[in-house]
Amino acid sequence: MNALPKCWAVIPAAGIGERVGSNIPKQYLKIAGKTILEHSLAPFVNTSRIAGITIALHPQDAHFTSLDISRSTCDKIHTVTGGATRAHSVLNALESFEAQIREDDFILVHDAARPCLTERDLDQLIDVCLAHEVGGIIGSCVTDTLKHVENNNIVNTVDRENIWRAYTPQMFKFGMLQRAIQTALKDGVCITDEASALEYMGYQPCMVEGDVRNIKVTTATDVSLAEIFLQQEMKS
Repeated sequence: MNALPKCWAVIPAAGIGERVGSNIPKQYLKIAGKTILEHSLAPFVNTSRIAGITIALHPQDAHFTSLDISRSTCDKIHTVTGGATRAHSVLNALESFEAQIREDDFILVHDAARPCLTERDLDQLIDVCLAHEVGGIIGSCVTDTLKHVENNNIVNTVDRENIWRAYTPQMFKFGMLQRAIQTALKDGVCITDEASALEYMGYQPCMVEGDVRNIKVTTATDVSLAEIFLQQEMKS
């Protein structure tokens, strides 16, 4: 009898986050008592459904080793050197798994600067994707009116029907994801997330509706919003 597939997490954290306006990478800013990276890691650390976590760090990262989580006895967490792009960082992390992972084990890739993921959404994504032939991502449908703008002038209104925001985690089988990223990079295709690499290969990942508060911290305003959302979650 074949063993059930395991789930592993990858956190690409090699970016420097210039748009947030800080002198340190945004994932190391403190909100609600911890760094953004620690909040982003927490749902994966706290669940037994994740067998291991690999964090891809910038080659000159001088902050991770100062975190309590880096010195903890949590043997789930490992680090690798990140690459020039998100895709390269994810690929480096995938290669570090090769000795202990099966082709049909699942990888969940989550942004280092997305600190408001709930354990509820993580469980929901895992439940859905384990039963899906490709895998999928967390997201939410667009509710705002969308405008196509050029040179600060509105060209037209974009039909928002069937348009969704893509969040993370994004969950795919190890072998499928690794080959998709390798192929897209070799072909010079711009892949902005893992799903786009699978799409390039002709696959159709599923979309799992998640909490709209699962924002990615990109600007200073996002930092304030994320702190509010985390405090709300802690009180609930």
